[in-house]
Amino acid sequence: QVQLVESGGGLVQPGGSLRLSCAASGSIFSIYAMGWHRQAPGKQRELVASVIRGGDTNYADSVKGRFTISRDDAKNTVYLQMNNLKPEDTAVYYCSAALPSRFDWGQGTQVTVSS
Repeated sequence: QVQLVESGGGLVQPGGSLRLSCAASGSIFSIYAMGWHRQAPGKQRELVASVIRGGDTNYADSVKGRFTISRDDAKNTVYLQMNNLKPEDTAVYYCSAALPSRFDWGQGTQVTVSS
């Protein structure tokens, strides 16, 4: 099992930036992919970005060119740099870790984009 703790959410104006962090602990050597998902009110949770153990990344079309996922293996931390934020990016953002036999989630952090 992996424990995930997110931080870095908050209120930002349109066009602004935020960086989310996700610190992993526990069975981290079993993780083969990590990602960021988001869920807006009344909508399904969706994948925003992911990074696999080899380093390849994947992004939702809606965030390509604006968001960047990265990781610091020495700190067991994954980041999501979000630039040029839009009101439609408002959601609770969840960190995820994929293991061979399970999928673990963080508690979520709120991101609100509003003027």
